[in-house]
Amino acid sequence: MHSIRIVVVPDCKMVSSMVGMFGDPAFDAFIPWLDSQPRSIYPKDYLMCDQKGFRWLYLYEEGMDVPEPFSVIDFKGGLYAVATDIDQQTDKQAMDAEVEAFLVQNGLMRDADRPELGNIITPPEAKAILGYEQMDYYYPIKGR
Repeated sequence: MHSIRIVVVPDCKMVSSMVGMFGDPAFDAFIPWLDSQPRSIYPKDYLMCDQKGFRWLYLYEEGMDVPEPFSVIDFKGGLYAVATDIDQQTDKQAMDAEVEAFLVQNGLMRDADRPELGNIITPPEAKAILGYEQMDYYYPIKGR
């Protein structure tokens, strides 16, 4: 059984935070807005590594109130290989190697034209029981 799954994220619009790192006021300003959004069966937020730090994204829905200084951006979707691990405890090198082996075995390769994404998939109720959160790591992929 594989521990990697394949999903498609469609081209869509996303609400975007400012670029930064955790602890930066401009970046952290997104968190209260994000927390005010209604919870869904699946998380709608994604953390994206940007050249200058992180960018937090949230799936935009028509009519959504997007406060300044956040913006609505066009997001280029596509296929992603998704692996799950414990947030902040992931051996990223081992996970990368596992994903790479899966891709090679299945006629796929990484798509360097799109960014990697991640999101926390653990609801607060499960975190209270587990004592940690699980994170999905999204690797952009395409056929060889």
